[in-house]
Amino acid sequence: MEVGEKMLFIGEYRYNLDDKGRLAIPTEFRQKLGDEIIISRGIEKCLYVYSLDDWNKLVEKISELSFTKKSHREFSRMFLSGAFRKEIDAKGRTNIDNNLLSYAELKKECVIIGVGHRIEIWDKDVWENYYLEHQSILDEISEQIDLDV
Repeated sequence: MEVGEKMLFIGEYRYNLDDKGRLAIPTEFRQKLGDEIIISRGIEKCLYVYSLDDWNKLVEKISELSFTKKSHREFSRMFLSGAFRKEIDAKGRTNIDNNLLSYAELKKECVIIGVGHRIEIWDKDVWENYYLEHQSILDEISEQIDLDV
């Protein structure tokens, strides 16, 4: 799915990490990502995956933050230091670094979700707990957001 020139990722997929820390990326996502991706620490115990183009746009926005504000420096430091450029192999897998596996508590079963302009990778149990916890507030949040098309 594309909006203008922007790629949109949607859906939920379940894949297992192999013994070497490799994870298959869904075919629908691979076609939009290309052969190289950026995997970074996410904000809620998950990993973010970006196409190189979207990553470069995000880094440009982050670079425009004021370096004189402590919170901006801290965000830039923490977010960008946890990012790695990775290739997707011929079998559609990418290798995830051990520190990212540890951060997101990825064990074996993973959930890969499309979240608009990025992909998120979650440990299955962490995702299910997050989803159950937040599903009940979806109605409340939707009241605050105007999404009429």
